[in-house]
Amino acid sequence: MRTREDVEAYLAKSPYPFRELEESTWLVQDRSGAKENIVVRLSGDILLFRVHVIELEAIDRARREELYALLLELNASDMVHGAYGITRTEAGGKVLLTAAMRLQDLDYSELVGTLDDFSMALAKHYDRIARFSMRASSPPPAA
Repeated sequence: MRTREDVEAYLAKSPYPFRELEESTWLVQDRSGAKENIVVRLSGDILLFRVHVIELEAIDRARREELYALLLELNASDMVHGAYGITRTEAGGKVLLTAAMRLQDLDYSELVGTLDDFSMALAKHYDRIARFSMRASSPPPAA
């Protein structure tokens, strides 16, 4: 079984700059150029990856169905290690890029492959997703 120390060692060995936010939670710098941050968090025996892509409030309600269809298409065609999803809150919600991996069999190439997949997705998809925004297409805040 891998440990928190193994995850941190994999991150240190990877080409991705990172810093620990709190115990078992790291902020990994995306290399796509979008300057997004990938939150990597150890929760029990699961390693979670998460990136905040865009606020749902920024999307015109009349175009949300079209955005959701695009996200499903991207999940089916371009995503290997993760998927786009949404969270809803009283304040609105977010489009996220997420993945989860079992710690038991995690190896370095899987961790870096997931970070690479997220970085590639942000580089290739962000402009397409941001076009749905009613606001100026500035990069979204960190996750």
